[in-house]
Amino acid sequence: MNIEELRTSLLRKDKNGFTRITAEQRAEMETYCRNYMDFMDAAKTEREATTWAVKAAEARGFVELKPGMDAKPGDKFYLNNRGKSIMLAVVGKQPLSAGANICAAHVDSPRMDLKPNPLYEDSEIAYFKTHYYGGIKKYQWLAIPLALHGVVCKKDGSSVTITIGEDDNDPVLYISDLLPHLAGDQMSKTAGHIVAGEQLNVMLASEPLEGEGSDLTKLHVMKILNEKYGIIEADFQSAELNIVPAGRCREVGLDRSLIGAYGHDDRVCAYAEMEALFNIDVPEKTAVCVLADKEEIGSVGISGMQSEVFEYFMGIMCDAQGVNMYHCFQNSFCLSADVSNAHDPNFPEVGDRRNNSQLNYGVAICKYTGSRGKGGASDASAEAMAHVRTTLDNAGVIWQIATLGKVDQGGGGTVAAYMANRNIVTVDAGVPVIAMHAPIEVVSKLDCYSTYLACKAIYLA
Repeated sequence: MNIEELRTSLLRKDKNGFTRITAEQRAEMETYCRNYMDFMDAAKTEREATTWAVKAAEARGFVELKPGMDAKPGDKFYLNNRGKSIMLAVVGKQPLSAGANICAAHVDSPRMDLKPNPLYEDSEIAYFKTHYYGGIKKYQWLAIPLALHGVVCKKDGSSVTITIGEDDNDPVLYISDLLPHLAGDQMSKTAGHIVAGEQLNVMLASEPLEGEGSDLTKLHVMKILNEKYGIIEADFQSAELNIVPAGRCREVGLDRSLIGAYGHDDRVCAYAEMEALFNIDVPEKTAVCVLADKEEIGSVGISGMQSEVFEYFMGIMCDAQGVNMYHCFQNSFCLSADVSNAHDPNFPEVGDRRNNSQLNYGVAICKYTGSRGKGGASDASAEAMAHVRTTLDNAGVIWQIATLGKVDQGGGGTVAAYMANRNIVTVDAGVPVIAMHAPIEVVSKLDCYSTYLACKAIYLA
């Protein structure tokens, strides 16, 4: 062999995905991404994503799974976990004793939640007090249009859904920042202290009602909310109300190759695995899609990936086939579908260029996440990584390798460790993201489409 033949046969050479797809694949990619953008506009919280998923699943013949049901090849089930997470499955030709092919993502994203007693007035301006949820840079949430999403449960047992700030005729909400003319002290602080959590107070109103008292602007807010939603101030104590960026998902760049939106982490992967499940026939092994909550705060609680609701869902299907659920887990595989940090040329110093994911190079396969010494990672085995490589290559999926930045720089986790704790072989994979956890994140259309194809290949493996 000459040197070029050796180089071709022995060395890996990644190529930009746009140089590798056909015109037909590009058209499919654009259609997929348009549908994804519609989903993102409709699903800015885990509740909204779950509601959307239930409706989409039922339209495709999925039925709610209940104890005592049969689980025959081709049956389609879902379990709505209290309106905040969902699991779906297409029963395979092989019994569940052979295992399942699982894709697991999360549908919660960093944001601000209203405190239980949020409403107050100061200097005749009404505000909501918030508690930020997940890892955010607090200063990024100042001086941008914000929207209110969520549900209020009243004492009479009824509930009301609230969305303010998304319709073109709606007002938006706002958190103020300090003018640069007077920001000398503020600008001398480190970025983590430019604004304190207790300063993330959302402006609601400035017009007081006529009358006497120091609460007339606050009273005006409650009058508006009561007239539209029938709620009183005490109802905030049994509510889940979230502050998220207002506005629609948009194409980014003059070439329209990118997508900017709130909450790509991790609804970009959640949508990919859900659409993949909707677009398969009867698989060899049962295909399972998990859309979990609470990943941004440790996958805790009744709707997080550590909850035993996953065992409940799988257990019902295993019982229907007379299969030991733990034997099923032993033979199962899970793709933990979560985003990676894409290489950003504006901030190259935090990444390992040889091992960082990059826009337009396909779905990013991550052997481990975690922080510093792999803390919190599941650290996939060589055999597990080989399974993913082979599966994706055989399906013609464009993929790349990823790690989460330089070893000592920081890090983060996914749901992978909690699936691996169940004795399920697990590998992380997902869409590379620019500006992860910012109010508006950016992803590549090609990487979104490649992740969809990867989830589909895993289901059919």
